[in-house]
Amino acid sequence: MKTSTALILLLHLSLNTVDEGFAINPSCSCIRFTSPQGKERGTFSSPDYPRPYPRALCLLYTFIAQPHQIVELVFTDFDVFKEHLDCTHGDYLKVYSEVDIHGPGPPGIPGVNEYSKWSRVLCGNRNDAPPALYSHGSALVLELNSGEKETNATGFIGTYKFIDRRNFETNGVLVADSECDYVFNSHLNKPSQGKFYSPRYPSSYHRNAQCYYHFNARKHERVKLVFEESFLQKGDESCLNRADTIKVFDGKVSSAPVIAMLCNEIVGYEILSTGPDLLVEFIAKSKTPGQGFKARYQFQPNENAIEDADKKVNQGTSVGPAVSATTSSCDQEFRSDKSTSGKLTSPLHPAPYPPKTHCHYDFLARGRQRVRLVFEDFSLQRVTGTIIDCESMDSLDVFLYVDGRLEKMASFCGSDVPKAIMSNGPKLAIEFRGVYSSRYSRGFKISYYFVEDYGITAGKQLLEYPCAFVYNSSAWGRGVVTSPNHPGLYPRDTECNYFFYGTNDQKVHLHFTHFDVEGVHPCEVVSASDYVQFSNEVNSRGTRHCGQLKDLKVTSKRNFFRITFRSNDRLDGTGFKANYIFLKDTELNTVNMPSIGGCDAVLHTTMITVLLMIIELMMALR
Repeated sequence: MKTSTALILLLHLSLNTVDEGFAINPSCSCIRFTSPQGKERGTFSSPDYPRPYPRALCLLYTFIAQPHQIVELVFTDFDVFKEHLDCTHGDYLKVYSEVDIHGPGPPGIPGVNEYSKWSRVLCGNRNDAPPALYSHGSALVLELNSGEKETNATGFIGTYKFIDRRNFETNGVLVADSECDYVFNSHLNKPSQGKFYSPRYPSSYHRNAQCYYHFNARKHERVKLVFEESFLQKGDESCLNRADTIKVFDGKVSSAPVIAMLCNEIVGYEILSTGPDLLVEFIAKSKTPGQGFKARYQFQPNENAIEDADKKVNQGTSVGPAVSATTSSCDQEFRSDKSTSGKLTSPLHPAPYPPKTHCHYDFLARGRQRVRLVFEDFSLQRVTGTIIDCESMDSLDVFLYVDGRLEKMASFCGSDVPKAIMSNGPKLAIEFRGVYSSRYSRGFKISYYFVEDYGITAGKQLLEYPCAFVYNSSAWGRGVVTSPNHPGLYPRDTECNYFFYGTNDQKVHLHFTHFDVEGVHPCEVVSASDYVQFSNEVNSRGTRHCGQLKDLKVTSKRNFFRITFRSNDRLDGTGFKANYIFLKDTELNTVNMPSIGGCDAVLHTTMITVLLMIIELMMALR
């Protein structure tokens, strides 16, 4: 066996017992990291790090925890030469996260051989390495291989830790004869909160997992969920195209309305039920399982239901608007169970607001609802002689919850009326700072709405998705389709799907009269782009569009057409507006002249354009 000087140094520096293990393949050297009492962490690295690792190398790193523990590996640096895209030839690091403690090798020493199944294979730079690796059981093996080709790749260095698997136990009751179905019941004398996890978390869940988590609150309670971390199947795709998904239903059964559908990386995503029951469905069918999710739940008092019960007992007693504990008369909380709409004004509006005014307004929605703010009047004092900067003058700040944190979405000042705003979840907050005021500053007037339709007024909304609408030619032969909250700013962290169904001999034609979607071509996640995607199949990826486009026209290839709108947690746009019409092929053929070069296409396009112009005129006359 070959052992470099750096490897000897590594053995000396490790905090845990490290000894030379059994070599499954005579050409492979082995290092074993074990977990003796009181020593639970250490470091590991490639040979000669940070200098390039040797060529024609085969090295096994075996990490053995105690029976109640799992192994956690975190790379602080990673540079393994990527000779092939799939990382299975040349230089690579194979990860065996599901290792049999009684596998190949001497008794009690887990090992791998050429028939062992690895969970993933790594190569490339730090961006190609996962944030952390976890074993399924109490052992994990890494296999480092290098080819003959000379490179300057420096390898890797990282830390390992043996952690107690009991820290990731779901607090619910496992359903009999099920692998991962749990029930969570609210009881008077038991904790009202707890945690739940995907199977085998924090290690990757297994393929073909199907788990149901049933939350049953008491009569006057609601269920709050927070997905602290969710790392499912990787990729930049619509949730409709994903094999691994989390669905949250606002009720006991899967026929209840869908509150949320998660499929990518999510942090701090909050959900609040409308009633006492909630159902979470986790389905994983992909070939490349992710890490899964960790989430917490809480049974909260349904204040509205309690107050309604009190009203019945105390008939004739009036209950005022929901006002939080205040530091001034203008700090308020607006909950959708109190009223689904209302007006919010600055103090004394339309008279000038007092100097040194500081107000805070919180909005709390439930279930599928989003908060929508429409500005009707806006006139704040401006500081003259300075660059327009809302931080140095009277302003209205809007806050959203991003990755579980309250972050400022926008600041508004001056007298330009802001565009309508929609929340990215159940919460939204406003802070008004009126430091200066004057006799010309009226303040603001805002209409607020708790909406389930995302401000989309056309089409039939589907309950099996958080935001989806159907346009059938039998009901709406033509009309208008818009992005959420149009003509205001579309909400962040939102996916909406639009399904168009014509008869067998129909196609749908769309003319986008407005298109403003943040992003740069090719509208991928790597460029932090929002996008609008077109597809002629329900579950396939089609062409993407983003940016500011003029006079965009699209025609389906068959009688079905799907539009997917997806936004991330950065920047905002006003979205899109399109006129659509279903037309039969025979209706088009009646105006087509015999084909001479490209004349058919010209006549076809001209007719569609004229028809869409007629639709626009009819909509304007409305």
